[in-house]
Amino acid sequence: MMSLAGRSVLVTGAGGFIGGHIVERVVGEGARVRALCRYNSRNERGTLDWLPPEVTAEVEVVLGELRDVESVSDAVAGTDVVLHLGAQIAIPYSYVNPRDFIEVNVLGALNVAQAALRHGVTRVVHTSTSEVYGSARAVPMTEAHPLEPQSPYAASKLAADKLMDSYHRSFDLPVCVLRPFNTYGPRQSARAIIPTIISQALAGSTVRLGSLSPRRDLTYVDDTAAAFVAAATADAAVGRTIQLGANHDVSVAELVELVADILGRELSVETESRRVRPESSEVERLISGAFLARELLGWEARVPLRAGIERTIAWMERNADRFRPADYVI
Repeated sequence: MMSLAGRSVLVTGAGGFIGGHIVERVVGEGARVRALCRYNSRNERGTLDWLPPEVTAEVEVVLGELRDVESVSDAVAGTDVVLHLGAQIAIPYSYVNPRDFIEVNVLGALNVAQAALRHGVTRVVHTSTSEVYGSARAVPMTEAHPLEPQSPYAASKLAADKLMDSYHRSFDLPVCVLRPFNTYGPRQSARAIIPTIISQALAGSTVRLGSLSPRRDLTYVDDTAAAFVAAATADAAVGRTIQLGANHDVSVAELVELVADILGRELSVETESRRVRPESSEVERLISGAFLARELLGWEARVPLRAGIERTIAWMERNADRFRPADYVI
């Protein structure tokens, strides 16, 4: 297993929730980090702007667009390792604008794969999602579970996964497809379920949600970041699709109860129809059997759910001004 110390690492989607944590982790590993963020005229860099200044001082930030061949190629040039997290990810928005998901997620993956080949990158770690499985047919879910994406978002991610896999088989691209189950933690957008619950609970006693029955396998973000480092350095990861998860699931209703218990208050739940997915598109259960990650990466989730939510609540209490709990974020 190689080390990232002294190596040049590109993180795409570096301004996102997981991307920002991975940038912080990889800087701590001693790598030279280049961070690709989506261009905007305000020079905003997403969650990179929330990192400690001593971390961002070590990061070369470049602005570009995954759909643009030239900006992706320029970002990849001169790097040894590419951690590809850049994507359009909001499932509800994929019902509204599916074309954006195909263009960003599929064409973006194509541009990254081609640039990695052109510039001789030694490792690509491509980010998948457990949503490509659809609702669990058998539990725990392993990499052999049938692939049944139930939203335009999930379909676009599966297409990107298979594109990366095809580039390994066709052109020997040294790629690992890493498939996290739901990641949570500090600095996550309120479009995700845990910060949605917490931000509303901190603002009042009523939490407005969609369906309460879906069950998810939740991994704390520090554990997810550790897995990306492992996938970038383990030779056994090349050519493999490896999922990440805690091997434990919890319902949305149980998450509300857990947050209420940690905060020491009563919470009531109101269902809002606009937050409910179309019936045939709702994924009812995801629970991982992350045995391959343990075998190939020496990785397993270490932060218990309650401890992770306590850390997330503490961060959100300190940063309450970053959230608008009355607004529904798709």
